[in-house]
Amino acid sequence: MLAPREGIPPVITDDAALAEVIAAFAAGTGPVAVDAERASGYRYGQRAYLVQLRREGAGSALIDPVACPDLSGLGEALSGVEWVLHAATQDLPCLREIGMVPTRLFDTELAGRLAGFPRVGLGAMVENVLGFVLEKGHSAVDWSTRPLPEPWLRYAALDVELLVDLRDALEKELDRQGKLEWAWQEFDAIASAPPPEPRKDPWRRTSGMHKVRRRRQMAVVRELWQTRDRIAQRRDVSPGKVLSDAAIVEAALALPADAHALAALNGFGPRTGRRQLEQWQAAVDRARALSEAQLPHPGQPVTGPPPPRAWADKDPVAAARLSAARAGVSALAERLNMPQENLITPDTVRRVCWEPPRPAGPESVAAALVGYGARPWQVEQVTPVLVAALASDGSEAV
Repeated sequence: MLAPREGIPPVITDDAALAEVIAAFAAGTGPVAVDAERASGYRYGQRAYLVQLRREGAGSALIDPVACPDLSGLGEALSGVEWVLHAATQDLPCLREIGMVPTRLFDTELAGRLAGFPRVGLGAMVENVLGFVLEKGHSAVDWSTRPLPEPWLRYAALDVELLVDLRDALEKELDRQGKLEWAWQEFDAIASAPPPEPRKDPWRRTSGMHKVRRRRQMAVVRELWQTRDRIAQRRDVSPGKVLSDAAIVEAALALPADAHALAALNGFGPRTGRRQLEQWQAAVDRARALSEAQLPHPGQPVTGPPPPRAWADKDPVAAARLSAARAGVSALAERLNMPQENLITPDTVRRVCWEPPRPAGPESVAAALVGYGARPWQVEQVTPVLVAALASDGSEAV
């Protein structure tokens, strides 16, 4: 089993030690491996509870962002340096919160997808590409625990131990396959992407929401979800630890008249205190008291094409175009040995097929793809496939 080369570095918890790390990493050479550990499922939000770094000439560092919440000085010291991350889009939001924003990056997970590896988790990639076995078992622990146990810290240090080596091997493999320029375009798009917009009506993503049909019941889901979210944020715990999605849906379907009826439902059993029951029932009562005009409407306003299952009824010709486009994209992705969604997003394909440019020639289709955010390499590869699909009358797309 692999072990950190210099042993487990001490966790940085004060400004003086942080200043030493900043100086060491600024003086290092080559790319810097970066990782962050969150406490998903335990704490509210997605903040970082440990940041790990490794760079040639600086060694490894473990930083506690609870004790050192402003790492903008470190981020500035590494500005212009290539950051190596695995599944960058997962870590970038929590790194951005503490002042760490890369200008250049290499994403080893995305590189693995583009190179056609069937398993792209960090452990699988390190084993398949470099032949080392990483320690497993601590990815889903509560990283907000203090002090962090030594086995967890060893696991965390190993996450960046071989990341630059993996990056170098994947760069060679992508170059061999003629995909390296494609990868750089993808990495640049991630590094330059703005922070995502807050999700509209997040309560609609409650698990089991498909069972909730009536608007009054939807209002109960909304009230319970929002009440739970406020409590979870105040307590700094995962919302699911306050009240489960299943319990929210159960209450919405039952529309209990009082706390006694609520207590009889799954998720609100004998372990739920009277005060808690009353606060959940108050949320139900607020939803019951709303006027018809105040009730939420089913679904969210659709800004793009309708769901593909509705195309055959709404526009059979568009459905035929989509079928031909999907088949063409699938075949091209197979030839290029990469997942379809990395070749072009399904949403982009749907939008082009629902409202195709007229005339649907190579230039207009390419311009449409650029408008939907496709990278140059994607435009070059996918345009011929979509031009052929948009010319289809459906006869070859059965």
